[in-house]
Amino acid sequence: MSKLTIIGGHGKVALLLEPMLIAAGHEVDAVIRDAHQAAEVEATGANPVVQDVERLSTDNLAELLRDSDAVIWAAGAGGGDPARTYAVDRDAAIRTVDAATASGTKRYIMVSYLGAGPDHGVPADDPFFPYAEAKAAADAHLRDSGLDWTIVAPGALTLDPPTGRIETDPSGRGSVPRADVAAVVEAALADPTSVHRTIAFVSGHTRITDAVGHSA
Repeated sequence: MSKLTIIGGHGKVALLLEPMLIAAGHEVDAVIRDAHQAAEVEATGANPVVQDVERLSTDNLAELLRDSDAVIWAAGAGGGDPARTYAVDRDAAIRTVDAATASGTKRYIMVSYLGAGPDHGVPADDPFFPYAEAKAAADAHLRDSGLDWTIVAPGALTLDPPTGRIETDPSGRGSVPRADVAAVVEAALADPTSVHRTIAFVSGHTRITDAVGHSA
């Protein structure tokens, strides 16, 4: 059994991921900002931890991760406010990477998006630009951290039922159910070949465990 910490424990992907991890035998702390979300997190089997990562220092975050074997970043500001997008999706994410290093939590999985990076191509006047910039910075910091990182980069997220099958490194854009994103995170966590890799994917025809293992 591993002790896992999910940052953004009430997000749509996280709420689907938590019962998967519990069923696999892990202990899961789900970090949430609002105590009113605790009951929904508890229903998944995870342990709700009420903390606002936007306001926690690196030292505070390191203490939060002290006993964790892995951290999964599934948080997001949700768009709409560029300042908060940078504060959460860039700055808080970067602090958690530094906190994982400080606490000795070597394994880190970042949920990003397909196309993230310095060459994201989003125009500066596009409302998506702050998020694209924030994720580019956070992902780059993780890659340079020395941690055992994996970046999970799905296409457009849907609420469709899971298919259990994906296509990695797609040539174009596409979509994928959130439940399949959760399954990719679980598979990456269990597969050592996913370390130091970015897994870019959309819905496809290959079983998730096979796709994660074969996209090395």
